[in-house]
Amino acid sequence: MKSVRSCIGTLVVLVLLWVGEIAEACSCSPVHPQQAFCNADAVIRAKVVGKKEVDSGNDIYGNPIKRIQYEIKQIKMFKGPDRHIDVIFTAPSSAVCGVTNLETNGKKEYLISGKAEANGKMHVTLCDLIMPWESMSATQKKSLIQRYEMGCDCKITRCATFPCEISTQAECLWTDWVTEKIIHGRQSDHYACIKRGDGSCAWYRGVAPPKKEFLDVEDP
Repeated sequence: MKSVRSCIGTLVVLVLLWVGEIAEACSCSPVHPQQAFCNADAVIRAKVVGKKEVDSGNDIYGNPIKRIQYEIKQIKMFKGPDRHIDVIFTAPSSAVCGVTNLETNGKKEYLISGKAEANGKMHVTLCDLIMPWESMSATQKKSLIQRYEMGCDCKITRCATFPCEISTQAECLWTDWVTEKIIHGRQSDHYACIKRGDGSCAWYRGVAPPKKEFLDVEDP
């Protein structure tokens, strides 16, 4: 009987530990690249040239807080402070949304979005838009310069299941998941949600800038 109770006790402990691990796991809601751009303080194109773990103060119990520090070479800034970003910080583990897998040989270029910090630094998480530059579509690259910013007053509403609809004219319905069963499909890769002259928002596709007729309310 004691042996059975001991086994049950051990099982309960293991289950609690497993639940604790799940609770600590990083969870991010899917966002369209335009949303990630608009939500970020800084958006840059850069190469990563170094990586190390550093102390970043202490928690309330006096234990050191660890962060990963990436040293980068900024190629272009699409949004952010009026100075180069030289250093990026992130949490030390993906379980707490840390970005731990960036290549540090200085060869691969990334699009990196995140929260701007003082003195040429920024902080990033797995919930930010971070992707290899070479994997981006031509429309996404062009949209970083102006088009995404033109729609920052618009709301992109993700459709998880049909039926779904917008509640105001200042919304664009994002349907990649229900139409293609992937988070980042055609609308993510090739469309931007643009605000038009009458205050309504609509999807716009194409590398070229939106025509005046579109901005003055033309069906997309």
